Amino acid sequence: MQKEIFCAPTVYSPVRYAQGIKTTGGTIVWISGQVSQDREGKVVHKGDFAGQARQALTNLKAMVEAAGGTIHDIIKVNTYLTDLRYREELARVRAEFFPDGKLPASTLVGVTALADPDMLVEIEAIAVLSEPS
Repeated sequence: MQKEIFCAPTVYSPVRYAQGIKTTGGTIVWISGQVSQDREGKVVHKGDFAGQARQALTNLKAMVEAAGGTIHDIIKVNTYLTDLRYREELARVRAEFFPDGKLPASTLVGVTALADPDMLVEIEAIAVLSEPS
């Protein structure tokens, strides 16, 4: 899979996500929203936003790896926050998972609630995996 990050010259070019990603070749993988749940479905890191974001991204990474890819194959994420004041903290945690600055295209949405009242963040993704040689 070839991945090219791009931005139109007349559109704001952000540093925390890519405005656009163009891919060629590969298999598309859609990953449902991941939250701060452990293997048994128990919400972990209650009241700790950074812990919940880290767990959601760890789950997302595990899902893309289960499909045969890596976190760097993720081209788009949609993130849902119960409080938009967590934006800066989210950016810091995301940088742990995407340290090379090659961030996916991204949408951030503030919501009033998630499936469980203890959940603070949910992250879904689309990945494009390279075709086997």
